[in-house]
Amino acid sequence: MSTYSLFCMGNPLLDMQVRDGEALLQKYDLKANDAILAEEKHAPIYDELVKNYEVTYVAGGASQNAARGAAYILPPKSVVYTGCVGDDSLAEQLKAANKREGLDEVYQVKKGEKTGACAVVITGHHRSLVTTLRVAEKFDKSHLSSPEVAPLIEGAKAFYVEGYFLTHGTESALEVSQKASTASKVFALNFSAPFIPQFFGTQLGQILSHTDIVIANEAEAEAWANANGLSNPTDLPAVAKAIALKPKSNASRSRIVVITHGAESTVVVNGAEPDAPKIYPVHALTDDQIVDTNGAGDAFAGGFMGAWVAGKSLDECVEAGHKMGSMCVQQVGPQFKWPKVNIL
Repeated sequence: MSTYSLFCMGNPLLDMQVRDGEALLQKYDLKANDAILAEEKHAPIYDELVKNYEVTYVAGGASQNAARGAAYILPPKSVVYTGCVGDDSLAEQLKAANKREGLDEVYQVKKGEKTGACAVVITGHHRSLVTTLRVAEKFDKSHLSSPEVAPLIEGAKAFYVEGYFLTHGTESALEVSQKASTASKVFALNFSAPFIPQFFGTQLGQILSHTDIVIANEAEAEAWANANGLSNPTDLPAVAKAIALKPKSNASRSRIVVITHGAESTVVVNGAEPDAPKIYPVHALTDDQIVDTNGAGDAFAGGFMGAWVAGKSLDECVEAGHKMGSMCVQQVGPQFKWPKVNIL
């Protein structure tokens, strides 16, 4: 049985991506740059996309995107991913995309269930995500102790979980993060969307205490700051410092907080030096180079985590993240260049 350096967990989704979706934003009351779980009023959007738009189907799911990004820059058999899918054509499309990038998966497969989907509405350089989790939210914690998965958790050096998973899978995330903390391995958490710190703050707090690396974008950081009563929620270095200094179960390793800001600079704060934020400028692209921004943050996380697992310095991890984010926005959806470009 092979062991993998990086173990990732999240909601496996197939993205249904459309361009010029201004009318959809209006009709379904969506923000241009947001990520939400579908409510009843959003239910018809999936059929409407297929009927009225040219849909690009592309493998999605935040943590799965990041895992594919990390696999892209690492040697084969470095990254493995788990989440729950149905036994349908959507799951087959996800497997095909993973295979191309060199990502191995140990899905929990539920017979007769539907794999989750995400409507991706592109307007200009923004993306609005509307997710129907379907079977993704039926992930069972017992899958982690199955003979297929348990040895992979034991063998991994680092773990990565998306914030989205905490809407249903906090127990599973807690098990993985506690195991990582106890064994002094690295556990990374992405905040994923503003609604996670906003409405799932308790769950986030539980996991945060076992988290070594936090990755968030400016909107998610601001949502966390507001939820935690910070006086200046848009002061990213101050927010990063506050997150870095939250209590931590494995005190031997300081927490690193990475806040991305699109084409603006990335802010990194290490809990060991909370008053010395590092600012990393992004090599901005011109408008005509940008295809769409779907998956860019996940690509950054994948590059960062891949470099981390490869033993690179913090500066090099951020640089790898920037390169992968930049590559991703020049492709349709959360995809990367072929043939492979050497990042590390």
